[in-house]
Amino acid sequence: MHQSIQTINTPASVATQFGNGENVSRTTMSSREIAELTGKAHFHVKRDVLSMLKDLGEDASNFGCIYLDPLNREQTEYMLDREHTDCLLTGYSAAMRMTVIRRWHELEAKSAQPVSMPSYAEALRLYADQIEQTAVLRIENHQQASKIHSMENLFKEGMTHTQFCKGLNGVNVMQVGKFLEGRNWLYNESKSGLRFRVASYARDKYMTEHQHEVTPHGKEPFVSFTPVLLKKGAVRLYDLYLAGELPMKKTWDGLFTHDKALKGAA
Repeated sequence: MHQSIQTINTPASVATQFGNGENVSRTTMSSREIAELTGKAHFHVKRDVLSMLKDLGEDASNFGCIYLDPLNREQTEYMLDREHTDCLLTGYSAAMRMTVIRRWHELEAKSAQPVSMPSYAEALRLYADQIEQTAVLRIENHQQASKIHSMENLFKEGMTHTQFCKGLNGVNVMQVGKFLEGRNWLYNESKSGLRFRVASYARDKYMTEHQHEVTPHGKEPFVSFTPVLLKKGAVRLYDLYLAGELPMKKTWDGLFTHDKALKGAA
């Protein structure tokens, strides 16, 4: 029974493949590495591999493997031996073929060298490291999911920076406007008080403005502008909050909204 190989984040060139119930170690090249060597998009190389295997009457699942992309999503690649790689390259340019052939020579030279087996203690250490890395990745994924969950609950379209920060535990909301002024998100157009406008640096990137007409009793009407957070601005503001850069109250208990979300999800 065929078993696929899982690789993580690196376009592995040498792997152990399993087929027909027999464990056969052999040198292979991944479709991802072929894409890198030839300068072709990986999905184009995968399309060429599937077309070749169909013409050869071979089962593509015997070559398919799963790897994790940078966003931790499962993706498919294909591990080809020298024979199938040569067959695939017949449809490519001479320059592409030569680049891959030279890489194959490197792989075959490496596979011809004796491989030293790790000691039992080393093997246990490697296994323990792998378990630890898996646990760290699981925690990081959990934290990222909790952060996204918090953001979805905190941010609503049309929010001002003050309204958003009221949902962040410990933030000194009265000081956030001055803080954003210091980061060139806002500027004060009033000499007598605080009347913030969105600065050009942050306009349509982190913030926008809502405007409405105000008609004071017995006075001329005027247009009032209200700075409003965009979603990207809320995400950036939340990152600054988790980094401990927002102005905080003296009575802050040291817990972030993110920490509370993690405790609730635990």
